[in-house]
Order: sequence, then C-alpha cells, then structure tokens
Amino acid sequence: MTVLPARRAPITLTTADGLRLIGELALPADRDPAGTLVCLHPLPTHGGMMDSHVYRKAAARLPALADLAVLRFNTRGTISDQGRSEGEFGGGETERLDVEAAVGYAVAAGLPDVWLLGWSFGTELTLKWGLLPGVTGGILLSPPLRRATDEDLDRWAASGRPLTALVPEFDDYLRPDEARQRFARVPKATVIGVDGAKHLWVGENYVRIVLSEIVRTVNPAALHGGTLPTTWDGE
Repeated sequence: MTVLPARRAPITLTTADGLRLIGELALPADRDPAGTLVCLHPLPTHGGMMDSHVYRKAAARLPALADLAVLRFNTRGTISDQGRSEGEFGGGETERLDVEAAVGYAVAAGLPDVWLLGWSFGTELTLKWGLLPGVTGGILLSPPLRRATDEDLDRWAASGRPLTALVPEFDDYLRPDEARQRFARVPKATVIGVDGAKHLWVGENYVRIVLSEIVRTVNPAALHGGTLPTTWDGE
C-alpha cells in the first residue's frame, strides 16, 4: 500500500473514566486540513481496530489527496499493530466515553469540520453516541442497525445533522433497500447502495468508491471528475 506524504503522529486519548486510548493523527503535509474524519472502527471482538484496511488507506491517502485530517484510534481494550488501548470491551456502551474523548481531542486541537466515520460496529457508536458538540455529521460504512435503534435515528433527525450511509449490495446485516426504509426517518440521511460490495469492502475498487464518497461528503472540491485521484503528482 502506497503511503502518501502527511504529518503523522501518535496520539493518546484520555477518557472520562481515566483510560488511555492509543491512536494516530494524520494531517496534510504542508497545509491546514479542510475537514476532519474521526474513525470509529469495526467490532474489536471480530478483528476490528484502527488499522482495519479502509482506515489505514484513508490515513495513507486522504491527507494528501483531499486535504483531510484523519484521526484513528483503538477503542477500549482493542489491540492492533499500533498497540493496545487500556480497558475492556464494553459492548458499545462504555465506548461512549471513547467517542467523547476522540471528538474532544479533535475539537480541542482546532481541527475543522469534524465528521464521524463509522464502519460496522463503529456506525453503531456514531448513531448512539455521536451527537456531540463540534460534530458536523456522520458517515456510515456497512451500518448493521443492530445496537442502534430507531430512537437513535430519531435523535439524529431532530438534530438536523446529516448522515451518509454506504451500504453494500451483499451486506451480511443490512442491504440497500432495507437501509433506505430504516433511514427514511432521518430527513438529512443519504443512503448509497454500492453494487457488488460486501460488508468488509474487500477489493481496491470498493475502497476507491468508499474514499471517493467520503471526500464527496466532507470536501467535494478535492474530487476530479467526480472521483478521488488515483495518482499523486506531489503537489
């Protein structure tokens, strides 16, 4: 995987219950970011972590290609090549404090236009706990809508904040037609069905679709011909 230039640094998030969570912040190499992604990873009990492939590629490419800040971290008890965060898996409940710590870090750092980028379990955290000061909206990859309920969707609807959901055609939990029905209660929700894709977004073509739609939501000016560039000219 090609890693494009960026200012990358390890970070430590401290939760309200005193846990230290390990993470990384990647910023454009020579300019201020136009927007910010706070990445909430898939289920850690099934291998989800801050280094899950879509997030690694987002951090490797989007600071350079789209002027985005990418903040990744391991939720409590989660381990990856970057290290292990303190604490134990909380089933999506105590992770509320992890989401608050990550958003609080981004806001305190002065990062602009903060979007939560959730994938699978991370979408549940976004929907349940993501309506925080400083959060512009949410981007959901493969939302199962299992822990998150219609009540959570109603809170997003009442907030007026936007949601963009990317739903694989062959998802294991929620497919595009049902997703459109479930998200219809959120006026500012956009559901994008992705033909041929599965829950884990395996395959470079699907990663490109995901990254392009993320950029279309957060910084559409960075797209060329409607998609993210596939080459880097060093400028």
